[in-house]
Amino acid sequence: MTRWRNRLGEKNLEKMLAETIVTAVKTETVAPQDLKRVIADTTVMEKNIAFPTDSKLLTRARERLVELADGCGLKLRQSYARVGKFAALNAERYAHANQFKRMRKEVKKLKNYLGRTVRDIERQIKVSLDLQGEFGSHFG
Repeated sequence: MTRWRNRLGEKNLEKMLAETIVTAVKTETVAPQDLKRVIADTTVMEKNIAFPTDSKLLTRARERLVELADGCGLKLRQSYARVGKFAALNAERYAHANQFKRMRKEVKKLKNYLGRTVRDIERQIKVSLDLQGEFGSHFG
């Protein structure tokens, strides 16, 4: 259908739609008053939705905390940038291949990386009230 529509082109499709409407009015299939308002069903249209999986959320949280720590001048022991990215990628691969036991193992690694980053930041901000205020909304 799409190839056929593309071959016809926009102008020819408009002509065909106009002729269809005229024919529908002539045969009294559609009343002229029904054509005053158009209702479009958008349920089949593509939508740009990214579903937040555990691995994506954990990775994003760790990355944002590392960025915030760098912005505040904290020197973290480790950012887990390389291994975290690799673990997130593996988790997605394993989930796609229905290897859920392996996937859960990678998600557990991501939780560990996030927890270590959080604890490292908490240790460093204990001494500074300014940093505690900066990170206050991120830690409960």
